[in-house]
Amino acid sequence: MTIYARHVHVRARVGLSLAALLAVIAMVAVALVVAPRTPARAAVDTGQWYLIQSPVSGMVLDITDISTEAGAGLQQWDRLDGANQQFRFLDSGNGYHRIQARHSSMVLDVYDWNADNGADIVQWDDVGGTNQQWQVRENSDGTVTFLNRFSGKALDLWEWSTERGTRISQYDDNGLDAQRWNLIPVSGADELTNPIRSNGADPWLQYWDGYYYLSTTTWDSTVIMRRSPTLAGLKTAQDQVVWDDAGSTDRCCSHWAPEFHRIDGTWYLTYTSGNSQTNFDGQKIRVLRSTGDTPMGPYEFMGTPMPNRWNIDSSYLELGGNLYLLFSEWIGADQTNRIVRMSNPWTTTGSPATISTPTYSWETQGARVNEGAAVLKHDGRTFVSFSASSCNTPDYKLGLLELTGSDPMNPSAWTKQSTPALQSGNGVYGTGHNGFFKSPDGTEDWLVYHGNPSSSDGCGDTRQTRVQKITWNGDGTPNFGTPVPSGQVITPPSGE
Repeated sequence: MTIYARHVHVRARVGLSLAALLAVIAMVAVALVVAPRTPARAAVDTGQWYLIQSPVSGMVLDITDISTEAGAGLQQWDRLDGANQQFRFLDSGNGYHRIQARHSSMVLDVYDWNADNGADIVQWDDVGGTNQQWQVRENSDGTVTFLNRFSGKALDLWEWSTERGTRISQYDDNGLDAQRWNLIPVSGADELTNPIRSNGADPWLQYWDGYYYLSTTTWDSTVIMRRSPTLAGLKTAQDQVVWDDAGSTDRCCSHWAPEFHRIDGTWYLTYTSGNSQTNFDGQKIRVLRSTGDTPMGPYEFMGTPMPNRWNIDSSYLELGGNLYLLFSEWIGADQTNRIVRMSNPWTTTGSPATISTPTYSWETQGARVNEGAAVLKHDGRTFVSFSASSCNTPDYKLGLLELTGSDPMNPSAWTKQSTPALQSGNGVYGTGHNGFFKSPDGTEDWLVYHGNPSSSDGCGDTRQTRVQKITWNGDGTPNFGTPVPSGQVITPPSGE
């Protein structure tokens, strides 16, 4: 029997000879061969979903990239409570179970029937093979070990890593902590808790005709959307590609910040894209028009409203029978929020005006940024939220403007609140790029935004989609509150 150094930790006293050390290793090997452990098998509730956590790293098992494809790998990641981190046990008889991923309904599989140490563990269609069957063995410390029926090897955290994205494999059963796992029941799986989507930057969410619709940044050539009759159901709803620019060289890449708006009875979808995955100098706003009657389209391409200038983060304002486009653009050292009148949802008219520039200290952390404007109307008043400071910092946050004059094209008609409207708190960082949506019965206003689970996370795929209800202050201004902590149960929107 070969003893692999990564799994055998022999602590020799100072001065121990090489011969003595080899003798110790030999005795360990013999003990492993002649005295295998046979603890009682653990009882698992086949009606319960679980998070499976490593005591080594504190992270949980996770299907990479929330993929629903056969062959997607098993890794460890921060606990986000996403459906790709939830598993249940399907009885295979004789003390074995298949371990099913909630988001894909596929089961954990020793890939390609590989019996070697280090073989890949992936998700695969449930075909009932012995390489998909696992014995759940309870350990004396309350953890469990998973033994594959085909290979006889244990599910193993590779190289004892504490890093995000570390692969999970199989290895000779040795009882060490890299092969021990905590089963954490997912309580209230149908309850509304944050986050409602991992990898959910720049979210836009609307309720329409019995369904919530959610779209977020993809960074590739596509616009995606998911829908659910409940807000909590968006966690496990399947993404659908509603638009793909892969064949268009000028707008093929780096898709950001999708929004969909119903204007005069028709759905329009706007997004930002460019001509490169690495160079963002070509980023511009694009507009699609739906030929169907839901936010999922199908869509047709209508145009690039401002093709000769860099512009991102589009949103519409309808006011006084006129249509306006809000967007973000650099002016000198400042990334500013601007407005331009539109003759239709894809055509601008006249010159744009600037409605906010980063002036307060809370708007200039990491960079001088105002972006991501979104409109909120209440009791005849018009507010516009925006994101401030660099998204690469935990100081990315929301600010608030109000239209206090009559002409939205007049910069002096806008008044900026002197303090942030929402900022980091309760373990949520970089709280920005938001939208607003109504409850199903139309009586409540809700906020959707993204936040990071760590202060060291920046503008990447760690950003999570989060929601919370808005309240209203006595002076008629909105109160976004503080970020609702992850896992805290939220009362669903009224009328759900």
